[in-house]
This record gives sequence, structure tokens and C-alpha cells, in this order.
Amino acid sequence: MPDNFAQDSVGLVTPQTFHFDEPLILACGRTLQSYDLIVETYGELNPQKTNAVLICHALSGHHHAAGFHHADDKKPGWWDAYIGPGKPLDTNKFFIVSLNNLGGCHGSTGPTSIDPDSGKPYGANFPNLRVRDWVHSQARLMERFGIKQWAAVVGGSLGGMQAMRWSLEYPDRVRHCVVIASAMKLTAQNIAFNETARRAIMTDHNYNDGDYLQHQTLPQEGLSIARMIGHITYLSDDGMGQKFGRELRSGSFAQGIEEPVEFQIQSYLRYQGENFSKSFDANTYILMTRALDYFDLAREYNDDAAQAFRQAQSKFLVISFTSDWRFAPERSREIINALMKADRDVVYAEIESPYGHDAFLVPQQVRYWDLLTTYMQKIEVSC
Repeated sequence: MPDNFAQDSVGLVTPQTFHFDEPLILACGRTLQSYDLIVETYGELNPQKTNAVLICHALSGHHHAAGFHHADDKKPGWWDAYIGPGKPLDTNKFFIVSLNNLGGCHGSTGPTSIDPDSGKPYGANFPNLRVRDWVHSQARLMERFGIKQWAAVVGGSLGGMQAMRWSLEYPDRVRHCVVIASAMKLTAQNIAFNETARRAIMTDHNYNDGDYLQHQTLPQEGLSIARMIGHITYLSDDGMGQKFGRELRSGSFAQGIEEPVEFQIQSYLRYQGENFSKSFDANTYILMTRALDYFDLAREYNDDAAQAFRQAQSKFLVISFTSDWRFAPERSREIINALMKADRDVVYAEIESPYGHDAFLVPQQVRYWDLLTTYMQKIEVSC
């Protein structure tokens, strides 16, 4: 490991691309004849192949969850604080698998990929996806590694929805299901935020009905606004107040001063939106938010969540954060109530945090760290 990396880092990591030629029939009725998944792994798979943990990413996540891509890399993976030697997801114990989901824009087959039928980028013609489609593709990836059962499937937000879906679709392949800051379905308010963000993208004059790559344009303004909308919902009111308050970046309220007033929070949101619009695909953002909207764990179980969870065989850890209003603790308690009614084994914790929905990504939260560490330490990998 290079000297400039901490001893608790997984160090340098190299993504792998897995190609699948077996057609994947999607929930929408369309079929992907072939597809790629880009994957990173951390730690070593034991001889019995019983120590594998799947990390499912959230809306704007990807395969790069930990470590660095080159010696001068300044930005580690998105969950680097929690993956590595001695960390909650301890790579001395576990073999961690992290992938970019289908429909993503970081190497897996998605809207920016070439449609073999047209020879052009899929664009808006890429199939609508459901969470179960990701789970089925992940099951095929699991088979490539020769893994019979995950020691745990772990996810936050949209990743938590995937973890729960895993427990129902492949109950004998999951020993532990870790669901962080998630829900069994979105509230109407959440769907409204997602629709507003999508409209910002789709009304951008550079969107071109989703075929912007063919027109050599990018709906950066629309995507930037969509990200700003989303980012506001990921933070808490108290958190934003503590970080920015009503501090000015420029301008003055004094009489006779004509320079426009700009608050620090305005500058911050524009910075976040502009950066995101340069690194993420607009059609992927639309696809991912629709998958969030469509998710309803109990829909095919007569809208009875307990009946749904009776299919599961895994043990559960469910975590929520007090200041998260996008996926409020009430949503996690609904999960807990259904699991208890279904007589499933479950541990629940509501963590005091000022960081809103993004709390599951933020390092240096002692109770969150300790809880996740203690739970993961108790998982048996020698069975």
C-alpha cells in the first residue's frame, strides 16, 4: 500500500467489468439481450465463499465505494469511512462487492451505452427499471463469483430498498439484511420532489427528448437544478442553518448598495448542481428517480408488508436518523412493525444526527459507527 494511504484504507483498487450474454427480462416487459456491470471488490473471498457482502448504492452512487484509483487520487470511494481494515465493514473479515447498477452512468450498461439495435446511444429509449431488475442482475453477478449466499446485503436509501428486495426475491441467499435510511415505498411528497427534478431536466432546451448525446448537447442546467432540488431534501434544516445560516457571500443590505445580495447557501447549491451536472447523466437521473417512485415492497402481497416479509429468512438491521425528513424515522418504524408482525429477527436503532438523509454517508458519527461495527462483527462467516 502506498505510504500516502492510511492503514485503515483498502488502498488502490481497480474496477472490473463483467459482461453478461444471457438475456435479462425486465419488469417492464422489455429484454436486455446483453449487458455489462462494473464492479469493485475489497478484501478476500474465503475458501468457503461465505464471507461476501453486497453493497447496494443509492440514487447517485456507483461502484467506487472505497479506496483510491491511483496513487495521486485525492477522493476516496463514497463509503470509504465505513469500508476497510478495522472499519464497520471490515475487509480483514469480509469480501465486499460493490457495483454500478444497470442504468448507471459509471461503466455499467445504461442510457449512455450503445443500443445494438440502432447503433446509437440508448438515451431515453433505455428501458425503465425496477429495483427487482437490479436484484436479478446482482444475483447473476453473485453466481460469477461462485457465491451461494451473501453474509449480508447492505444499502442506504435506494440501496436499502434493494437490500429488502433481495430478502424477498432470494430469501435463501441472504443471511443478514442491513437497511439504512430507507422505506418500503415513497411518500407522495417524495414522488413530488422527484417529478419536479425530472421536469427541470426534461424542459431544458438541450434535453432533445432524451437524445442529447446524438445532438451533441447536454441538459446541464436542468440536471443542475434537479440536483439542487435533491440536495436540499438530503440535508436538514438545522444542518443547513449550522453550516450556512444567513451568511452572505456577496452584496449588502445597506441602503445605496446596488450589488445583489447572495447568500452562502445559494453559492453552495449552485456549486453542487454544476459539479454534478458535469459528472452524471441526465437520463440516468430520470431512470433512477423513477425506480424510486415505482418501488413498493408490499404491492404484490396484497399491500400487506408483514405478508411480504414472511418470505424472508434473513436477520435484519434497520437504521434511521432523527433529522432525516426525506426518509423519516417513521418510514423505518413501518419496516420494523412489519418485520415484527412477520416474526422476523430484527435490530432497530434511531440515530441522533443533524445531517439529514445524508447522515448515512457522513463519517465520525460514533453511535452509528459503533452500532454498524457491533452488528457486522456478530455475523458468522465460517458457516
